[in-house]
Amino acid sequence: MKLLVTGGAGFIGSHLCEYLVSQGHEVFVLDDLSTGRYENIEHIPGITCIIDSTLNQDIVRDLVREVHAVFHLAATVGVQLVVSQPVQTIINNIRGTETVLQETCRYRRPLLITSTSEVYGKGVREVFHENDDRVIGPTNLTRWGYAASKAVDEFLALAYWKEKRHPVVIVRLFNTVGPRQTGRYGMVIPRFVEQALRNEPLTVYGDGKQTRCFAYVGDVVPALTELLLRGNFYGEVFNLGNSESVSIEALARRVIARTGSSSTIVFVPYDQAYGEGYEDLRHRAPSLEKIHAAIGYQPKTSLDQILDTVIADIRTRLSRRG
Repeated sequence: MKLLVTGGAGFIGSHLCEYLVSQGHEVFVLDDLSTGRYENIEHIPGITCIIDSTLNQDIVRDLVREVHAVFHLAATVGVQLVVSQPVQTIINNIRGTETVLQETCRYRRPLLITSTSEVYGKGVREVFHENDDRVIGPTNLTRWGYAASKAVDEFLALAYWKEKRHPVVIVRLFNTVGPRQTGRYGMVIPRFVEQALRNEPLTVYGDGKQTRCFAYVGDVVPALTELLLRGNFYGEVFNLGNSESVSIEALARRVIARTGSSSTIVFVPYDQAYGEGYEDLRHRAPSLEKIHAAIGYQPKTSLDQILDTVIADIRTRLSRRG
């Protein structure tokens, strides 16, 4: 098949492109390289990369017309960017997705949209199911603009399915991690690993008791592929991640142990890290019942295996920089 991956030069997108090519597909990438890097995909044989934005409707239309299906991953990512660029975050996420929906609907191309666990907001559950109610913070806190914009993406996509029978699948990703991810925009594992390899203090935001689950990108991308290309799941929303929870403080200690670092841990208040009024979820873990029933998905890679892979990747990158 000919397949389009928006945001294909990003961390998850590049791994998805790699996997699709390995399965014999012809892959087109649309990426403005705002957070993605061409280096992430230059080693992949036979892909076509267009450096432009999903906000360019003419480019999106031309690409969609040439392919059989579309994976829409292009979006603003990372807490640092969301907090520092709130206007661009909302425009990228909503207008970009609207453009992709319009053009894939025009040509009846099946579409997978990657959403985020952030849409659950600050719900009090520890494990979130796809049909749970959502609790979003006030509009004067910039941090919630990202969650709201991705929720609008979901509402719009499901409206296209209901009203126009446009074949679309939504996947809520929970903290995907692996090689090529950068800590530049707030991703916690690569940030911790780089600090540990430099024997610098690991900066834990808040009290460190908040828990998260981390899924390996190599487990995630085959599931994305199956959810779209099997063609059985249009109009559905799926959680996708790992259900093994760890506190952020415990994560920092594991990174220090597995790198053999002499680093210490420093606790940084949220207000100091992200500005006044920042709110965070105490716990965020996905129910994987629905996706397991649909495609048999079960994460295969443990957190320690993920950490070892990321450590090796970042150690190599740091050695290249000298």
